[in-house]
Amino acid sequence: MKVMVVDDHDLIRKGIILLLGNYQDIEVTADAGDGNEALVLAMQTEPDVVLMDISMPNGLDGFTTTRQLLLQQPNIKVVLLTMHDEEAYIRKAIQSGAHGYILKKSQGSELYEAIYHVYHGRCYYNTDLSEAQIEKMMKEKEKPISPLTLREQEVLRLNVLGYTNKEIAEKLHISAKTVENHKANIMNKLGLKQKHEMIQYGIKNYFSDIH
Repeated sequence: MKVMVVDDHDLIRKGIILLLGNYQDIEVTADAGDGNEALVLAMQTEPDVVLMDISMPNGLDGFTTTRQLLLQQPNIKVVLLTMHDEEAYIRKAIQSGAHGYILKKSQGSELYEAIYHVYHGRCYYNTDLSEAQIEKMMKEKEKPISPLTLREQEVLRLNVLGYTNKEIAEKLHISAKTVENHKANIMNKLGLKQKHEMIQYGIKNYFSDIH
């Protein structure tokens, strides 16, 4: 199992790598200090599983990095590693698409178990919340509340269909500048940087009927 470790604290990152070195079936192929570096290294090394800290600098926290990483490389499994056990954090982890969630206070054997589970296609949420609470959040994810306004969804749909800014403006009876503003808001809300990521997100999350 090829694993990448992402944490902005060098000592913690090295400690995790040292711990994983005890398992013969795990190979740490890369480690990163922030989300931007993680996205680049993931493309270069193609890990099976990414261990991701939630609290990171430079504008990309673990949730946002997870969303972008899964857009970029859908086959990767992500386990979020954190000190936070509050329901709000776990809910955000599920909404981001993370396959696992484990507390930093966990034993090394639990970290291995999390990697093993997600690698084999299962979810692993090791928290103090009950299994019923986790399952409820998982079901809610199937019908997520859109972070986008109805107008932003309209702009996104037309963009996915290949309309230019001018054509979208004419169709929605707004200015081309307003269309640009809507697109900027969409990318900001979703934590995206590239326009092609916005289109991929739109197809996956809103308009799966578009081929």
